[in-house]
Amino acid sequence: MKQNNLKGWLYLLPAIAFLGLFMVYPLVDVLVYSFEEGYNFASQTDMGTGLYNYSYVLHDPYFMQAVKNTFILVIITVPLSTGFALVISLALSSIKKLRDAFQTIYFLPYVTNTLAVGLVFMVLFKRTDYTEGMVNLLINWFGGESVDFIDGPYWAKMFVMCFYTIWVVLPFKILILTSALASVNPDYYKVAQVDATPRWRVFTRITLPMISPMLFYLIITGFIGAFKAYSDEVALFGTNLNAAGMNTIVGYVYDMLYGDSGGYPSYAAAAALILFAIVLTITVINLLVSNRRVKI
Repeated sequence: MKQNNLKGWLYLLPAIAFLGLFMVYPLVDVLVYSFEEGYNFASQTDMGTGLYNYSYVLHDPYFMQAVKNTFILVIITVPLSTGFALVISLALSSIKKLRDAFQTIYFLPYVTNTLAVGLVFMVLFKRTDYTEGMVNLLINWFGGESVDFIDGPYWAKMFVMCFYTIWVVLPFKILILTSALASVNPDYYKVAQVDATPRWRVFTRITLPMISPMLFYLIITGFIGAFKAYSDEVALFGTNLNAAGMNTIVGYVYDMLYGDSGGYPSYAAAAALILFAIVLTITVINLLVSNRRVKI
C-alpha cells in the first residue's frame, strides 16, 4: 500500500513542481513585493515593509478610474453576452439542418486574433479627416449626428468597449450553450408536448434547469475574463489607456511595471492582489449561488 502511494506521488511530482514553480511561487513573490515599500528592482532594496503600497494604489485616481471601467465592463458585458448567447443558441437548436454551419460561422470571431478584430472595430467607429467611419455613416443615414466613439465622450468609448467585448466572447458561449442544449434528454420535451405545455413553461421548467450548470460556468468564467480585460482596450484606444480614460485594472498593473509610469513593481503587486481579492470574492459568491440554484 505504501509503495503504491509512493508511486502515485512520483507520478504527480512533475505536475506539482510545475504548479509550484509557475503558480505558487509567483503568487508568494507578488505578496512579498506588495508589502515592500519603495522597492528598487535594480538594487533589490526597499525602505521597509508596510501597507503604503496598498494605500497609494487605492488613492491613485488612475487606479480608481481603472476599477470603475472594469466594473462597468463586467456588469454590462457578462449578463448581456450570456443572454444573447442563450437566445442565439436556442434559435440554432431549432434549426436542425443548418445548425452545424451556423455554429461554425458564429465561432469564427473567437479564433480570430483579438487585436486584429479590435483594429477592424476601430476602423468602423473611428472618425478621421477623410471619413466619419462606417458606423457614423449609418447613423447619418438615419438622420442622427456623428459621434466620435474612439476619441470622444466617455459614454461613447465605453459603448464601443462593451460592444467589442460582447462580440469577442459571444462565440464561445454560443458553442457551449448549443452543446448543452443538444445534451438535454428529448424525452422531457416529448412528455411536455403530450401535456400541451406552453413553450415558456418548457423553457423555464425543463431547458433552463437542465443547462443551468453550463450557464453558471459561463457566468463565472465570464466574470473572471472581464476582470482580466486589457488587450481589447489596447486594440481600440492604443497603449496610453490612462490618457484615453479607458484603462482597466490589468492595464494599470502593466503600466506600473512597463508603461510610461512603470518601474514600480510594489505598486503593481498591490494592484494585482487587490484584483485577485475582487475576483476571488465574486467567484465565491457565484459558487455559493450556483450551489443553491443549479440543478445537477
